[in-house]
Amino acid sequence: MPIELLTNEEMARADQLAVAGGSASMSLMEAAGAAVARAAARRLQANGARRVAVLCGPGNNGGDGYVAARVLREFSFDVQLASLGPACKLKGDAAEAARRWAGEIASADGLALEDADLIVDALFGAGLARALDGEAKHIVERIDAWRCSTDRPIVAVDVPSGLDGTTGQARGACLQASETVTFFRLKHGHVLLPGRAHCGQVTLADIGIPDSVLGEIAPKTFLNAPELWRGALRFPQLQGHKYSRGHALVLSGRMPKTGAARLAARGALRAGAGLVTVASPGDAAAAHAASLTAIMVRQSDGPAGLAKLLADPRKNSIVLGPGLGVNEDTCALVETALTPSGSEKPRAHVLDADALTSFAGHPERLFSVIAATSGPVVLTPHDGEFARLFKHLPALSKVERARQAARLSGAILVLKGADTVIAHPDGDAAIARNAPAWLGTAGAGDVLAGMIGGLLAQLMSAFEATAAAVWMHGEAANYFGPGLISEDLPEMLPKVWAALADAAR
Repeated sequence: MPIELLTNEEMARADQLAVAGGSASMSLMEAAGAAVARAAARRLQANGARRVAVLCGPGNNGGDGYVAARVLREFSFDVQLASLGPACKLKGDAAEAARRWAGEIASADGLALEDADLIVDALFGAGLARALDGEAKHIVERIDAWRCSTDRPIVAVDVPSGLDGTTGQARGACLQASETVTFFRLKHGHVLLPGRAHCGQVTLADIGIPDSVLGEIAPKTFLNAPELWRGALRFPQLQGHKYSRGHALVLSGRMPKTGAARLAARGALRAGAGLVTVASPGDAAAAHAASLTAIMVRQSDGPAGLAKLLADPRKNSIVLGPGLGVNEDTCALVETALTPSGSEKPRAHVLDADALTSFAGHPERLFSVIAATSGPVVLTPHDGEFARLFKHLPALSKVERARQAARLSGAILVLKGADTVIAHPDGDAAIARNAPAWLGTAGAGDVLAGMIGGLLAQLMSAFEATAAAVWMHGEAANYFGPGLISEDLPEMLPKVWAALADAAR
């Protein structure tokens, strides 16, 4: 699967560049419709079914539907075709596709859906300009009722009708597809929620647009997959040693909230940091020492204690936030950690949970400290923490919210969720789609913060380290499966590392 993700505008530009470069636009439509027909035929044959209804809209998405209907009939399936609006009003390639269809064209409202074993949804594509209403909304709701009552499949062209291909949001009403066939590259909406849930299985078809058009489009959003960051991973070397793999420091809160720091520390160690130390207030040191073996414990009380620990430049990564408490003391600890050390090797910082919420009333204070620090900073909010810290950002797509927050803060921004977005202040962004539902468990975010810190300790660049940690976090949960709790995540990382090492050979 190619890792570039396109907006609606970027996909339209790809089409334009392909045609300008010599590709016939009608050939692209023929290839797209044929890909949809193959997907529908595969599902029909698997169920021993013959009857298919194709619903075509007023634009090029509808043109793809006319081609798909013609090819399905050539495959000897029983095809009904209906149009939303008069086919005679189609223009350009869509009009030519309709002309090549030799069968009857029914009205969308008059189509007998109960006679269909499968529906091809070619009503509206990714670039839907407004919320569905009127007849369009009615037919979408009617198709969805058919799906619910029959449990029969819908194959969508490009995106399910009603879905915005850039934001992944439903516009008025939106179909739930069994399979979505899209072209050239995935769109943001195929990966972002709720779009991903509406799309079902996503099939990417090559319709003849050359990869070279990406050079001019220069997309800045990517699928978070190993192809994005595998080359930056730091596998242990025979001539290396624990000090060459970095030293991560995880700051602990006071009793009784010490478990979060241990989860983060274990994540850092399993992510590959050569050494990990928990910096603990005096009242919690015994609890940590009784629970930790490979992870060291050092007493650290307040900003002065932390500054003393950070005087050792070998501690090159620090994780703050899990279990620290929401208060001014936490703000002071963050400011101490981010104060430039004067070392030739800047320290990397991961701020999670309480280290973010403590600045909710004065985010500019945090941003000014980030601007002054010498090392990279990663912020890892979930939606609630994000809303508290970036309350004045406009309501945009999840990708654009993360991008704007990264620019505003000057940090790598991880907007967590089942569709976690990682954004760099320069505009690059990655969207994760490998996180299973099992990952929604207490403490999972603490482990992720530690994993990011562990990869940063190994001197990976901040964006790549963060994206890699997010993906590995999801894969660890996939390896474990049902019944996952946060303590299980670090113990699954050896399997994740082994698979990555095998792929790198």
